[in-house]
Amino acid sequence: MKRLHGPTEIRLFVNGETRRVLVRPSDTLLRVLRERLGLTGAKPGCENGDCGACTVLLDGFPVKSCLMLAVEAEGREVVTVEGLKDTPIQKAFIDFQGFQCGYCTSGFLLNAHALLTEHPEQDDETDREWLESNLCRCTGYEGIRRAVREARRIAAGTR
Repeated sequence: MKRLHGPTEIRLFVNGETRRVLVRPSDTLLRVLRERLGLTGAKPGCENGDCGACTVLLDGFPVKSCLMLAVEAEGREVVTVEGLKDTPIQKAFIDFQGFQCGYCTSGFLLNAHALLTEHPEQDDETDREWLESNLCRCTGYEGIRRAVREARRIAAGTR
């Protein structure tokens, strides 16, 4: 384990590029992404891991960036919503109104993208299980569920 004393420069591999950033040992990944790298797609919501608005992908799997220290991400691949480009889930969220106010959308997009990568087959129970780690106060979730099902069809080429 790396021991830090005071501000330290680390290298983060974010959205396909290496970024050097000065961090304090207590800086969360969420704060570093937003305040030092200008990647504001991950949102501060509850900041205790309950809402999922801060979700990013770490080595392809969703994590709550408000609960992770930035130094823990050094040497690992971080993808934020800004790093998703033309993915089926983005198109499906637009086509099936998988958002309303938009605050939680980036967390849902990343979680759903990882879900579809890890579980490309249709399985409503797995979808429900993965998506329950993100909260939305606006949509009622039906548009989000439809968007995930449609993105799975787009990715499979059956649409």
